[in-house]
Amino acid sequence: MPEDHTHHRLCVPVREGACGSVLRMFRDRDGSRCAVAFSSEERLRAVLGEEQHWLPLAEPALRALAAPLGVATLILDPNLIAPTVRNTPAATPAPALPAAPLPVAAPVLAAAAATVAVGAADLLLQLLS
Repeated sequence: MPEDHTHHRLCVPVREGACGSVLRMFRDRDGSRCAVAFSSEERLRAVLGEEQHWLPLAEPALRALAAPLGVATLILDPNLIAPTVRNTPAATPAPALPAAPLPVAAPVLAAAAATVAVGAADLLLQLLS
């Protein structure tokens, strides 16, 4: 009889939120959201690093947590494809440019608005006729 792997303990990456541990979601190659699990802590650490928090969960529990988020795909023991994001100091924002005075265009805008209004009224009369 084949062995049932669905109830083995998986190492599931989480992040620490305000109310405790939160399941981390990832993106598959096609951009869709997916849940990720690892068959061992060593594999998790090799891909996500030593600082990655994780919880032991069985596959049914992981799927039950991911389903309300609209996530049906579970990837077991993925390899990291994207480079690690490094914490870098925030860039200094560019100074704001002084606001240049805008030319007075009220007469031009009023004429354009009147033209649009007349054109819309003509179109409405054509549709109603």
